[in-house]
Amino acid sequence: MDQDLVIQTNRLLLYTVVPNEYEMLALDQADPKLWLDRGFSDPDEHFLTNQNPIKYRLPKVRQNPGYAKYLLRVAVLKDNPIIIASAGFHDAPDSDGMIEIGFGVAKKYQGNSYGQEILHGMWSWVVNDPLVKTLRYTVSPDNLISQHIIKKLGFEYKGQQIDEKDGPEDIYELSANNYKLRF
Repeated sequence: MDQDLVIQTNRLLLYTVVPNEYEMLALDQADPKLWLDRGFSDPDEHFLTNQNPIKYRLPKVRQNPGYAKYLLRVAVLKDNPIIIASAGFHDAPDSDGMIEIGFGVAKKYQGNSYGQEILHGMWSWVVNDPLVKTLRYTVSPDNLISQHIIKKLGFEYKGQQIDEKDGPEDIYELSANNYKLRF
């Protein structure tokens, strides 16, 4: 299995949304055929009910289709081929080697450690990319669950930023090398 297209974790398969799928999602995020062609489905309509980054990622994929491997993945249960979450990096690694992650787990699957499993799956894959030097995670100061997770993983607090859509966000970082050593 090509690690650039599918990342495996204990309970999940993280499938890359490939360039032609971005175009299809931009037209109709509810089209079930898109996922059925890949062997899974989205019965909970994760892409309709969650804020997804298609409109932000599509121009990047159009400009450089090779970025698709970084930008968006759907998390599918191994034992029941349905989408329960999505995750991706906000962009390809920047000129300093920093890459920032975002993810969302469908409400009915929250509280089962899928978020942590997705983070580890994505990070374990991307730290092997020679362009990646720093992992970044930003989170609302009010999101106590995510704050707890990122601190438990040993990410260092770097300050705060104001996201024009989400408001204040705490910034946490860990070097790719330290991630490899710890995990």
